[in-house]
Amino acid sequence: MATDPTLLPDPLTPMRRGWRSADIARAALVALAVWFGMQLLWSVSSLVFLVFLATLFGLAVGRGVDYLERWRIRRGVGAALIVFGTLGSIGGVLAWTAPTLIEQGAVLRQEFPAAIGKVQQWLDSRGGGWMKAILPTTPAADSAQAPPSQAVAPPDAVSPSQAASQAVKDRWSTITSTAAKYLFSFVTNTLAVITAFVLLVFLAIYIGAEPHVYRGWLLAAVPASSRAQARLIMAEVATVLRKWLVTQLIAMVVIGSVCTVALLLLDVKAAFALGFIAGLMEFIPTVGPVLSAVPAVLMGFVDSPEKALAVAALYWGIQFLENNLLIPYLMRGGMDLPPAITLLAQTLMTLVFGFLGLMVAVPLTAAVLVPLRMVAERENVREKVLVREEKRQQMEEDEANAEKGPVA
Repeated sequence: MATDPTLLPDPLTPMRRGWRSADIARAALVALAVWFGMQLLWSVSSLVFLVFLATLFGLAVGRGVDYLERWRIRRGVGAALIVFGTLGSIGGVLAWTAPTLIEQGAVLRQEFPAAIGKVQQWLDSRGGGWMKAILPTTPAADSAQAPPSQAVAPPDAVSPSQAASQAVKDRWSTITSTAAKYLFSFVTNTLAVITAFVLLVFLAIYIGAEPHVYRGWLLAAVPASSRAQARLIMAEVATVLRKWLVTQLIAMVVIGSVCTVALLLLDVKAAFALGFIAGLMEFIPTVGPVLSAVPAVLMGFVDSPEKALAVAALYWGIQFLENNLLIPYLMRGGMDLPPAITLLAQTLMTLVFGFLGLMVAVPLTAAVLVPLRMVAERENVREKVLVREEKRQQMEEDEANAEKGPVA
């Protein structure tokens, strides 16, 4: 009986084989290794973020070391000079402004509950009761807001205004303590903070002094056929991160100074402290400026709602000029992060990792987007080549049909 040749396997086509026991065992080991790796990264996430921040600062230090090396200064000495010189400069500025900041910080802590109380009274007078839904109700507040016929006043009772002020202080204390426990959970004690800071400083010095050593170790884990592409990606990531960090540091100084001067012109209390907060929070894009504007607006409410509105307009104008003039000028030729992706990354990292996740969200997102952007640019070039080739073939076919003439 003859066999149908169409049913015979093609000798040029490799036969598909099912999963063997060795393949299943290998896949299970890979999945298990990935799971253990993710668990390890999760357990040491604070250390991973600390190393990432040290790498970020080390890249900036490395660029300064490159300039110092031209003056025959050894890289290790140059890195130490840059890091400790920067820390000394920051310490000198803080020591010079410490008395003013301490004094105005005390004013800020003293006036903040009163400012929140005035905001609540202003909203309640206009029918806005949403503050009650945000701030937890306390017995002192209920007794202060209760009608005179229902309030039971002890012999040493306080006035309704004092009771309301105490209620606002209790609410604010509850909110700040809850937020601090969630966001700053990594700050367990003073020793941990000092250890993390010292580790950050010395890692930045080592990475800035010998970046090629650590780049070589990373490239050793990449296959030889892909090392050229990996080297390009690492160089682009380093450039983007370095430019982002320098941009943020310049923006911190500029925004802090401008906010301080503008608040002084508006005669807002604790202007230096509020400007210092604005400069620090500028390190966290998108979210930081909003968080720094809240205490400034509340301090404006201490004087009048009109001044609070002027402060809000001031902060909005400063951020508008920053986003449309300062940042584009400093980041020219760099990488512009889409606002939606930035905000989503900050929200996700904050919910999962707290304040440390919020700090590294933007530079980490920029580092991840670099290879994606390079792949997209390469594919765009390929697409243009394919479209050009298709048009050329279409033109050749049209010319061939034209030479044949009309079909009879």
